Amino acid sequence: MKRFIKLFLTTSVLTFAFITTAHAQAARTWTSGVGDDANPCSRTAPCKTFAGAISKTAVGGEISVLDPGGFGAVTITKGLMISGGGELASILVSGTNAITVNAGPTETVILRNLELNGNGSGLKAISFIGGGTLIVDHCTIQGFTATGAGNGIAIDVASTTPGKVIVRDSTIVGGSGGVVIESGASASTIVTLNNVVIQGVANALDAKTGILEATNSTVQGSSGFGALAEGGTVDLESSFFSANGTAVQAQTGSSLRISNVDMFNNTVGIGSGGGTVNSAGNNRKIGNTTPGAPNGTIAVQ
Repeated sequence: MKRFIKLFLTTSVLTFAFITTAHAQAARTWTSGVGDDANPCSRTAPCKTFAGAISKTAVGGEISVLDPGGFGAVTITKGLMISGGGELASILVSGTNAITVNAGPTETVILRNLELNGNGSGLKAISFIGGGTLIVDHCTIQGFTATGAGNGIAIDVASTTPGKVIVRDSTIVGGSGGVVIESGASASTIVTLNNVVIQGVANALDAKTGILEATNSTVQGSSGFGALAEGGTVDLESSFFSANGTAVQAQTGSSLRISNVDMFNNTVGIGSGGGTVNSAGNNRKIGNTTPGAPNGTIAVQ
């Protein structure tokens, strides 16, 4: 009898613990500028930071922002969405990354309506080191200008497993790198930009491996390169490059393909880096100190 009671109590405790843990993982959690991470992150008792809300949000769930605030740096290790909604949802950091994504190989992470500010010394705004798909939607990135190798990058893609990154309707200002696929990333990595503005970055688009695609995007004021293929492939369509050091260039062994691209008032329009630059024959170069020329032609069907 005593053994039965002991077994019953043990089973009850384990069952209660499981129910409590499951209950703690909500499909939707909330943060507020006046919240508290000791709260359950509910609508009526929100958390203070994104990091505080992560542990209470289920895989595939959503962290929503109730009101304006600075919600702190965060590391995301599972598929979920962080949505700023219509509020000023900010992450302000100094000397560190704002968001590190290291999720599972089949998981999707969505970052929507966020303002990421490196305060002049931020390392990386978004460091993607693991995950199936990362979507950056309606975000503003600025102030990530820390010096040193690998620093000062807005969106740094370094996942060693195949992954996809989608950046849309977003703005990047300042830093050493805009969107970079690192050489150590999987060669199957694909990064797609649509309606993205990048201003005042040393190298705005840089594919050291994989494929980087940009459509309907604007790159202005890059001191180095607007778009650089240096190990990977860059595809540009219906985009505008102005006031850059070199608008576009492909290094030896790499390729860059352009269609309906405007290159205005750059120091160099199409750079000569030893790689292949293919043109669909519908691009425009005006006001560049050195216009440059593609060394390949895409047949337009």
